[in-house]
Amino acid sequence: MKKLIFCLCAFLCATLCANAQIMRAEELEKYAVEKYGDKWTEAAANLAKELELDKNHSLTYVQVIPCEGKTKEQLYIIMNYWYSATFNDANSVIKLNDKDAGVIIGSGYVANIAQHAGGTNSYKVNIRPIIKTDIKDGKVRVTYTIQCYDVEVAAGGGILGALSGTRATYVDEKWALETSYPFVEKDSHKAKRTASKALVMTHAYSNVIMDKIEEAVKNGLSGNEGDDW
Repeated sequence: MKKLIFCLCAFLCATLCANAQIMRAEELEKYAVEKYGDKWTEAAANLAKELELDKNHSLTYVQVIPCEGKTKEQLYIIMNYWYSATFNDANSVIKLNDKDAGVIIGSGYVANIAQHAGGTNSYKVNIRPIIKTDIKDGKVRVTYTIQCYDVEVAAGGGILGALSGTRATYVDEKWALETSYPFVEKDSHKAKRTASKALVMTHAYSNVIMDKIEEAVKNGLSGNEGDDW
């Protein structure tokens, strides 16, 4: 009987964690295409009209979510629950959890949000957004920041490189946003379309994060966290 209960608890925990995962790159791309279309360069140029980099040359989104009737302690418990279930692997981790200050900071991760295989080189772009939550009585403030793109570059690993018989060499690069299209007209990395898709996917992911947190603080993570038990 104890073994059965343990297995059931483990199953429920695994199910909860799976449900709390934000979104894989394939799902995020489908979401982004539905909202912004699949013409990445055009979509990025349109987004650039409403976005600007902050003083640290990062892309930052801030949203205050009203939670009337909920105390700081209640909201902290909900958010701690959400972060624990969501940031639970080697790539997505909790960086700071301070109950007294009402601050939780997590480092997220989405792999392969954009890629390019043409030309001499190939690229794979990943993002590591910093998600900070400030908690007070009756409200939660979410700050989502992208400092740069994490890019896996295969020099000589593109189509032309393969045709010429070039042996690919691999290096990890960080592409600053201020050197990437559309924040500069001439992309410094000569990867305009890749940078465009990276921005659109990054922006779409910020929407998803904000929606997930708002849903959690207003309706709970699993929907059954009430006092009636």
